[in-house]
Amino acid sequence: MGKGRLEAFSDGVIAIIITVMVLEMKRPVGADLAALRELLPTFLSYVLSYVYVGVYWNNHHHLFHAAKRINGRVLWANLHLLFWLSLVPFVTAWVGEHHDASLPAACYGVVLLMAGLAYLIMEKLIIAADGEESQVARAVGGEFKGKLSVVVYAAAMGLAFVHPAIAEALYALVALFWIVPDRRIERMFAE
Repeated sequence: MGKGRLEAFSDGVIAIIITVMVLEMKRPVGADLAALRELLPTFLSYVLSYVYVGVYWNNHHHLFHAAKRINGRVLWANLHLLFWLSLVPFVTAWVGEHHDASLPAACYGVVLLMAGLAYLIMEKLIIAADGEESQVARAVGGEFKGKLSVVVYAAAMGLAFVHPAIAEALYALVALFWIVPDRRIERMFAE
């Protein structure tokens, strides 16, 4: 089964997700710095979510570039990932509007956790389709970053009820962790 349609569909969905996120941002009510300051939490939640969606898009691109075979299970796993990513605009807006509230911060973590798990599942299914000696299997290895991210998301969800800023800082930390290019993937493209 070819990968082209899956990649094109996923690219389109991710582009729509980013578009919806930016359309959810409201204009400042006034024309001064105080009006902009009021929107800072919304803008920061947008930036964090934009980075996350960008990281998923980038990793998705690399993963499917390396994959040689896909099957129906991989297609469904991809839809599962896209489902969770499609909820990013909702939780982004909610956190931006209620940055001091615990439940929106925890729900943001739920979406990140589920997207992370969905991505790990998709990787495993691609490896199953491609084989244990495939380029993807060699590049992914033990998937330390993915598993660590899931653990941090789960911890942050609980810590959101201690203080939302703790959870938001942990989400930002994981995003920074993923911005650094994965050398395994880079080596994969050099082969």
